[in-house]
Amino acid sequence: MSAATGAGLRETAAERVDAVLARLEDADRPEVFLRVRDREAIIADMAASLAAGGPLAGMTLAVKNNVDVAGIPTTAACPGFAYVPEQDAVAVARLRAAGAVVVGVTNLDQFATGLVGTRSPYGAVRAAHRPDHVSGGSSSGSAVAVALGICDLAIGTDTAGSGRIPAALNGIVGIKPSLGVVSTDGVVPACASYDCVTIFARDVRTATRATAAMAGGDGTRSWPADAPLAAAPGTTIAVPRELTAMAPGWAEAFAAAVDAARDRGFHVVEIDLAPFLAAARLLYDGALVAERYEAVGAFLDGADGGAAGADGVAADAGIDPTVRSIIAPARDVRAVDLLRDRRTVEALRHQALAELDRLGASALLVPTAPFHPTIAEVQADPVALNSRMGTYTNFCNLFDLCAVAVPAGEVDEADRGTATFGVTVVGRPFHDGVVADIAAALTAAFAGENEAATEQLEAWPLRAGASTVDLVVFGAHRRGGPLEHQLTGRGAVWRGVVRSSADYRMYRLDTDPPKPGVLRHAEGAELLGERWTMSPAALGGFLDELPRPMQLGRVTLADGSEAVGFACEPTAVTAAAEDLTAIGEWPIG
Repeated sequence: MSAATGAGLRETAAERVDAVLARLEDADRPEVFLRVRDREAIIADMAASLAAGGPLAGMTLAVKNNVDVAGIPTTAACPGFAYVPEQDAVAVARLRAAGAVVVGVTNLDQFATGLVGTRSPYGAVRAAHRPDHVSGGSSSGSAVAVALGICDLAIGTDTAGSGRIPAALNGIVGIKPSLGVVSTDGVVPACASYDCVTIFARDVRTATRATAAMAGGDGTRSWPADAPLAAAPGTTIAVPRELTAMAPGWAEAFAAAVDAARDRGFHVVEIDLAPFLAAARLLYDGALVAERYEAVGAFLDGADGGAAGADGVAADAGIDPTVRSIIAPARDVRAVDLLRDRRTVEALRHQALAELDRLGASALLVPTAPFHPTIAEVQADPVALNSRMGTYTNFCNLFDLCAVAVPAGEVDEADRGTATFGVTVVGRPFHDGVVADIAAALTAAFAGENEAATEQLEAWPLRAGASTVDLVVFGAHRRGGPLEHQLTGRGAVWRGVVRSSADYRMYRLDTDPPKPGVLRHAEGAELLGERWTMSPAALGGFLDELPRPMQLGRVTLADGSEAVGFACEPTAVTAAAEDLTAIGEWPIG
């Protein structure tokens, strides 16, 4: 790099960073960030990011302060707990490697225990657009940093809904991946069995790009061979038969979102949400809370004896009294009760997923939050309102599900003003590509975007270690063809147009429907085809149902690479078969 180029990059980097810091100052939200990095350090990282490129080059990142950032104290919103990590959490390191630039670390509900954003000695984090209302927790500061436009991305964590509730209450997108596909190394545990690192962004496309960069790597959960990559057009989604805990006008907002889904072409069925809700209640009301004590209970017991000062905050360590009241009693949970509740959760999970299977539903659509309380209301009744807030989120990690939360309009609450409303698309484990597809389509529908103008969403599991195989098709399985559904119905994702090498011929076969017969031939031509990507299990199922005379084998492409592709039995090409080689492609439409 020349000196002039380097100087230009630094100037550009400085302009970008100064714009971020100006937005932070203008927002006047001192409760959002617990520490902002030195300006010169951010500029240096921004210049390096712009020079190196990468999928997140130049994007700014806020990090929830229960996730390690090297050299910055990790407090989990408890001053007495603070330690200074020597290295980044794996999730932070992977985002930085992709080009993201850390601006600072953000406030949270202490020890990630809460869905309201008020349980912090550093102050309650106010909602981005309703400052007298809660921002949602526990990833409160991260969500507000994105919603106010200070940062492009933010890391949160999610055990009971902390990566989804703040997204809904602040009008942004929150992706909660399948458990274990993003490393939790360098994350202060809340409930280690159910913790998940999440991403906030202002749109689904940016959020999926960041999730792809963050996911995968050593120590993460392996993707199964049958993981679908995308949602089929017109897929079936389940919605609750009955809603509970909804504030006035919120059920109507959800009904409008469901109508928009139908208008977008989704098939909607109703499901009994009882087993989901029963599991949700167990997260805090049962023995599962013992995991929270296992994570930080010894610290709470030893920090200051649990004594609270006159202001309600434990004097020495800064322990929030509500958090202490939730975690400390869990020291007395019996092992037999914990085992019982785990078995109950598993039985409820089996019941819930069996019903989704019976209905043929690819995903579940629920309201993200059922209401939006003020800070004063939560302070007056912190535990009950927090429990109500998690009605539609608490079950997700208990059932090992993935989810994407998206904004879905507004609710006019009369004398309370206008609330941001959101929905969450929930899917089976490793169906992350499916729920992202559905969430992107719904977001476009809520925004009134034309479907034809909506760019295809890249399937982020492709970049996160999902096991896949490419299939090259030349005829009726191409996009818009009569057999495309045999690919999309198996979770395949379209990857673009390709051409074969110049030694293939194509004939029209007398099948129903007519299909192209592709044969290798010295006197051939390049044939136009399409590349699809799917799971190995999906390809196996496709091959098992492939009728004669069609075959799958290795096809050489124009760039010299090879892929699995279509051919046919040579005897299927008769003298009467129409030769399409000169045309070079199978006509679609």
